[in-house]
Order: sequence, then structure tokens, then C-alpha cells
Amino acid sequence: MSGGALPARDAVAVIVVRGGELPQGAAESAAEAGAGALLVGDGVQEARGRLDSARTVWALEAASLPDPGVLAAVLAPLLARVHTVVLPASPDGRDLAPRLAAALGRVLLAGALTVTRHGAQVLRHEGRQLAELAVEGPFVATLVPGVRGAGPAGGTPVTHLVEASWPGAPAGTRALGTAAPGPGGAPLEQASRVLGAGAGLGDGAAVAVLAGVGRALGAAVGATRAVTDQGWLGHDRQIGTTGVVLDPDLYVAFGVSGASQHVGGLGRPRHVVSVNTDPHCPMTAMADLGIVADAPAVLAELARRLEDV
Repeated sequence: MSGGALPARDAVAVIVVRGGELPQGAAESAAEAGAGALLVGDGVQEARGRLDSARTVWALEAASLPDPGVLAAVLAPLLARVHTVVLPASPDGRDLAPRLAAALGRVLLAGALTVTRHGAQVLRHEGRQLAELAVEGPFVATLVPGVRGAGPAGGTPVTHLVEASWPGAPAGTRALGTAAPGPGGAPLEQASRVLGAGAGLGDGAAVAVLAGVGRALGAAVGATRAVTDQGWLGHDRQIGTTGVVLDPDLYVAFGVSGASQHVGGLGRPRHVVSVNTDPHCPMTAMADLGIVADAPAVLAELARRLEDV
């Protein structure tokens, strides 16, 4: 297809692509939207090949991603006949979702764990309460990555090319540019490698060492609530049911005991390493590799060796 609105559907996932890369939560959003997705951005055809949870894809190439307000204005007419629009709660998804909801004149349900035709389940009050929200009519929702999970959709995938004209930025807004974070400071929900700081590190100085090791290894750094409550890391780095939910390839926990609130935010990491003096703590019990040793001492030695590389 070229121009015009997408066909009437119960749901479609809107996924912003940068440099051919899918954001965290893209596969889950497509699965939650009934295996239908609209990809928009730079390198959508390359990204489409990795989105196996979608059977039907609409591809809108944008060599340079515009201001989110412009993007919302372009996408709204395309999505007019779609009942439920689902975006991953990635940085781009969180930027676009409220603007898209406003452009469509719809309710926004942010931070959903599940999405249905009639509403969503969302966490409220810092993750302590699960709320069931019902909506009469069409709406927009953002889906928290790493919670739902997604497998291949099966069937023969179909891709439709979409064209659009791109207007200038709306009055009152001006995009200054996009800066990618350094590997150690990458958003936790998008990181494939994460180092976790627990109370067993003892003080803020050890957490600062962990941050340096993270930069050297290209890993993001997160923490338990005990660490963020002490102010050793910001609360945006808190991993758990009351913080950020992850889905990394590797999680290395330094001095993390493994409380249920923390483990509940780990998703399904492919590999887990635990460094802890307690061989029977929950974190070590779930680890692929458990190092029974003093976490600050192991961390200091790791930092020393990385300096020699």
C-alpha cells in the first residue's frame, strides 16, 4: 500500500526504528497487538527481518526521524481505523505515545503489563498495586518490556510499504538532536549486559567502582532498592517490581541477596552470575555461576585487571 490509512484492525503495534535496530519490547508489543506492527524510522526493512512475532507489517521509512510531534501527526491518519495502538515503553515509545494519543483524540494507558481490546492492566503506586483499567472505545497504550514475552508468530509474513509526506516541526518545538548514551549509562530496560549493585557492596565508593567496571565492559549498572535508598545510585537505576524491569543476556550481581522484589524485575536473563559471601542466598541459587566471596574484593580485583588490559 502507499499512503492512506491502515485497514480496520483490533490492534497494531507502533515501533520506532533507529539505524535498523528494534527497541526493547518491540517483539512483545507486536505479539500483544495480534501480530500486526507498523515500523517507522531509519532501516525498517532491516528491522522487519528480526521481528518474528509479527505476521503483518507496515513499513514506513524515514531517513531522519522527525520530532515526535511531527511523527504523531503523520501516524495519526494512518491509524485512524485501528482500535488499539500499542507502543513499547522504550524511550521513543514513551515520547511518541502521549503525542499520538492526543493526535488521535484517545485515552493513553501508560506502563501496561497486558493489553486487551477493552483496556489494560497497569502497575500503580510505585509498583505496589495492579490496577485493571477499562476504556470505552479506541485507546493508545505503552507496554512494559520484559514482562509479557513473545515467540515467533508463525505463518507467512506479509509486508506493506507505506509512504508519507513529512511536515515541518509544529510551532513551539525544536529538536536539537539525539545523543546515544555511553554503554555503561544505557537505559536499563534496553541493556543486554547489566551489573547489579547490592547492599553487600558496603558503600557508595564500591558502587562508583562498579560504574567504572560497567563502562569498561559496555554494561549498564543497576541496583537493589537498598542501594538506591542509600543514595549510592539514583532511583532510575533501581531494578525490581518497584523499579525497572529487565530482560538482559547477562546479569552479574555483586552483593545482591536476591529478594523477591528485585528478582521479579530481572525478566528472563540468559546468564546470571552472583558474587556473594552467602552460598545459600536466592541470587546465588538461581545463578549459572556462583562466586562465594566478598563482593567488594572481587569487584576491586576485576577493576584492577581491566586497567591492565
